[in-house]
Formats: sequence, C-alpha cells, structure tokens
Amino acid sequence: MKVHIIMGSKSDESVAEKAIKILEEFNVPYEVTVASAHRTPDYLKEVVENSDADIFIGIAGLSAALPGSIAAHTVKPVIGVPVSGKVNLDAILSIVQMPPGIPVGAVGLDRGDNAALLAIEILSISDENLRKKLLEYRENMKKKVIGG
Repeated sequence: MKVHIIMGSKSDESVAEKAIKILEEFNVPYEVTVASAHRTPDYLKEVVENSDADIFIGIAGLSAALPGSIAAHTVKPVIGVPVSGKVNLDAILSIVQMPPGIPVGAVGLDRGDNAALLAIEILSISDENLRKKLLEYRENMKKKVIGG
C-alpha cells in the first residue's frame, strides 16, 4: 500500500472521497481508517505503527490534531487536510503551526484532492510511471483551462 488516509471521524468522509477519487484515477493503492487523535489515541498509534503506507493523509476538523499525532508516530511524510466547520481557522492553524522537528505538510481547507496530488508528487520521485501520469494529468488540466 502506498497511501494511508486517516480521518478523525466518519463525518470527514466527504473530504476523504476527494482524495480517494484522485488516488484511484492514478491507480495508487490506499487504505482508509477512522481514528481520532483525542478519542482513540492508542488505536491511532497502533494504526500508524502497523501501516505499510509510504505516505499518510490526516483529515480532521475542529482542533485538527490528527495529522500532528500521526507525524509523532512515524518518520514518513504526513499531509494534513483541515476540514471546514465552525472553527475553520483553528483547524488550519493546528496543522500549519506544528512544533519544530515534527513537520506536517498542509493543504487547503477541505482539499482532499490536493492532498492526494501532493502524495502522488512525492511518490513520483521514485516512480517514473506515476510521474508520467502526473504530467498527463497536468496537461489535461491545462487544456481544460486554455482549450486545445
């Protein structure tokens, strides 16, 4: 498995679906788990430590501690996706303002699609086939914008 998506709760599913759609388009293997940084910390640690993923995507709202908690249990890349809700700024800052030594990549509010694309970019460093698919994807995106 290449990418492990971890949602803080089932309510984050619509954001995870955006990531899943992109990962499936690129035929990147993935797994999805629900584990809360606050409500199931032991389970989260177990999930992260036992995962064979190359990259994690942590999706969470409110205090959005999940991506940081994932990063605390691995040296693999972690991409955080803040989920919109009543406290958008808190969710964004919780992911962006990580302490020194435990970095988490961050994408925009509800941008599960960008998290998947960032994961694919990282994976494409050592996967030429994935890199070609990514270049094709970008070319198709360009055509949609300018025509042709």
